[in-house]
Amino acid sequence: MPPTGKDALRTRVQELVDKNPVMVFSKSYCPYCIQVKELFTSLGKEYVALELDECDDGSSIQEVLHELTGLRTVPSVFVNKTHVGGCDKTLQAHRDGTLQKLLDKDAVTYDYDLIVIGGGSGGLACSKEASSLGKKVMVFDYVVPTPLGTSWGLGGTCVNVGCIPKKLMHQAALLGHSLKDSRKFGWEYDEQVQHNWDTMRQNIQDYIGSLNWGYRVSLRDKNVRYENAYAEFVEPHKIKATNRKGKESFFTAEKFVIATGERPRYLGVPGDKEFCITSDDLFSLSYCPGKTLVVGASYVALECAGFLAGIGLDVTVMVRSIFLRGFDQEMAEKAGAYMESHGVKFIKKFVPTSVEQLEPGMPGRLRVVAKSTESDQIIEGEYNTVLVAVGRDSCTRKIGLEKIGVTLNERNGKIPVNDEEQTNVPSVYAIGDILDGKWELTPVAIKAGRLLARRLYGGANLKCDYINVPTTVFTPLEYGCCGYSEEKAIEVFGKEALEVYHTLFWPLEWTVPGRDNNKCFAKIICNKLDYERVVGFHVLGPNAGEITQGYAAAMKCGLTKEKLDETIGIHPTCAEIFTTMEVTKSSGGDISQKGC
Repeated sequence: MPPTGKDALRTRVQELVDKNPVMVFSKSYCPYCIQVKELFTSLGKEYVALELDECDDGSSIQEVLHELTGLRTVPSVFVNKTHVGGCDKTLQAHRDGTLQKLLDKDAVTYDYDLIVIGGGSGGLACSKEASSLGKKVMVFDYVVPTPLGTSWGLGGTCVNVGCIPKKLMHQAALLGHSLKDSRKFGWEYDEQVQHNWDTMRQNIQDYIGSLNWGYRVSLRDKNVRYENAYAEFVEPHKIKATNRKGKESFFTAEKFVIATGERPRYLGVPGDKEFCITSDDLFSLSYCPGKTLVVGASYVALECAGFLAGIGLDVTVMVRSIFLRGFDQEMAEKAGAYMESHGVKFIKKFVPTSVEQLEPGMPGRLRVVAKSTESDQIIEGEYNTVLVAVGRDSCTRKIGLEKIGVTLNERNGKIPVNDEEQTNVPSVYAIGDILDGKWELTPVAIKAGRLLARRLYGGANLKCDYINVPTTVFTPLEYGCCGYSEEKAIEVFGKEALEVYHTLFWPLEWTVPGRDNNKCFAKIICNKLDYERVVGFHVLGPNAGEITQGYAAAMKCGLTKEKLDETIGIHPTCAEIFTTMEVTKSSGGDISQKGC
């Protein structure tokens, strides 16, 4: 005779536990149940959930579970017939590795829980976070030298050939402006003032060297194994690592994070790799570059052109199409116009066709031939240095991704991922500049790396926000922004839904020297259909990054125009301009300023 009543329910529960590798007794509305189910989803593990609130005999089943396990509440989690417990115990088992061992009773044993390929900001952040959560972690980092032989230490682009040296050289240029202004404030000096490239370069490189060492110490302190070797996949869970001497080693891991970043793109014309430099070379260049042609209009191009001109060099920028593609174009044009008014020359709608060395040296002398993008016109010019800054290519095509089936965007080499940074191969994740359609910014990579490690190993579920991301372009007149450009906002919300407030302003510090009135500019883009919520924030002026950072936090909290109007400004500052903006773009009103 078949069992009835409680005996039947016990049999049913036992069959569910025996049949399903991961069995969750749950209630659909319970936040703890939802958290446990999301954990198994993030681990790529299939589970079966019985929602007791949706069963006629759910309360009786819960009583049977209490008798079997001693647990009165849900969720009640079983893995491979072993009762793990409720939400807290399941998350703890995940953190200490017990859960994974239960899930992989018959699985292969790997050398590491996680291998991170790439020792930049994102990869380092992810690896250290995973290690702090009790995982065995390894990091590979290898810098392929530039065509001119430039290489660097641990820390990735930002630390070595990006944000850090760029901002410091930008500061060198700003100090030159301040020196000129200082006479109006009473400073008197007679000696000839000149800039010494070697002193600047050496001091900046010394600082970067200290950061490289600090990263190595930090990995050691976090018990993360670091190898200076080139890593490439040979199997889904296996990589080959080749060190500088050509020695090959093999390592396996349960999961991988790709954080290989990008490197500068070349022109693809005669002489480009032989005679040109990129930002990978510039910051450690052993000689002053002299008269320089910067090719490109990216933020790298304009930032480098700006600080080179700021330290007194003759600088020309060759622009194929538009400034700062992907950024707000009104702001980009104003940033470019400011540079032009301060001595940077622009050759617009031209592209180089060849670079020829006329004379070797440090610097030497180069001839550049270029053609118009709009006609048959050909021009040529002579320069000491040609800096190519026409974009960056993802370092993804030579790491064996095709061997394990990871999908790439063939056009740009970037990796498509889901909203949890997971590729189409479940055990492989990607973060940072190589993500398709995401921001190429160091803090974004760091945030994404930490959050990924917490989701994988800490039972967390918070994902990286790729929309309200603040950033600053360190052109001579700095440009800070957060949220949508005006062009993108129109595309997303429609022009009729938007109100744009804007104004020019004059920093008080610039009034006494009498320079650059009505050059600084601020605007906010508001969604009229959502209480004039600020969806785009833009500022062009000194210390734009410092200003933008604070307002970015406000935007995360749902900043509206009304709240800006209610905020008391700090006087006299540039940032206070956002608390007094009244003129809308649609009104056509005058936005020029007569004083600070």
